[in-house]
Amino acid sequence: MCGPCARERVFFAGPAPLPSQDGKKLFVIGAMPRGELVRFDAKSGQFVPYLGGISAEGEDFSRDGRWVAYVAYPEGTLWRSRIDGSEKLQLTFPPTKVFLPRWSPNGKQIAFSARAPGRPWSIHVVSAAGGTPEQVTTGEHNEGDVGWSPDGNSLVFGWVGASTGSIHLLDMRTHKVSVLPGSDGLFSPRWSPDGRYIAAIPTAPQDKLMVLDRLSQQWSELAKGAIGYPSWSRDGKCIYFDTTTGDFMRVAISDHKLERAVSLKGVPRASGPWGQWAGLAVDDSPLLLRDASVQEIYALDWEAP
Repeated sequence: MCGPCARERVFFAGPAPLPSQDGKKLFVIGAMPRGELVRFDAKSGQFVPYLGGISAEGEDFSRDGRWVAYVAYPEGTLWRSRIDGSEKLQLTFPPTKVFLPRWSPNGKQIAFSARAPGRPWSIHVVSAAGGTPEQVTTGEHNEGDVGWSPDGNSLVFGWVGASTGSIHLLDMRTHKVSVLPGSDGLFSPRWSPDGRYIAAIPTAPQDKLMVLDRLSQQWSELAKGAIGYPSWSRDGKCIYFDTTTGDFMRVAISDHKLERAVSLKGVPRASGPWGQWAGLAVDDSPLLLRDASVQEIYALDWEAP
């Protein structure tokens, strides 16, 4: 388990709570949001619990594959541990909410987007050993989808939820921020493992996958259709992404060949702050957060005012 064992219940009951016949009790439904991390197992053709089925999303793995960073669901706190669950450490605390952590190439830091109540999302960096997170952007806009350059000297990020946005680069040595040329109207950037490409999708509609070749400085369309949560394969030869059609797809960089990696139909999925997350395990097998929420009926004592 990640995060606190006890989770707050959210009470609701359709259009309205229902009173008892004697008017002394109020019947409501209590929902305990929870998810189960699952990985697609190619041998069985099924999604099976992964990392002990922790209730967490946004998993990202260190370059050596020995560490994992994740966001506890639904608490929104950042944690890291060995992939066997040992040496678990909480890195952020409520009321701050965290989104999509990313390991630095040297495994010493984790970058992430975070939001305090009443504030926009902004980019932060924290030591993997723990400590106080450092906000490295101004936080004037909703900033998210952060990623590291392969040399660890730069961060790439976009504006979250902007009708028109752009992709930004942060030089970690000078702390200067620049706009990536030709990125107007794009967000959700993903830097390729070899550093040559940066993939992104439009802010609205999210109907194609674009890729920037940093050698030619030219953007090109890699795939068309509903695109969500793109992820580079470990070897950088293809990009996986979620769709609204119930499929997890992949597209090759070399020839733009598009194919279905696995069907997601019939898998109940939990929804985080930015929809239904999907990612990749160390072996490039698809990861999802399966909905494992619990609903119960409660009778609350009621005294009329």
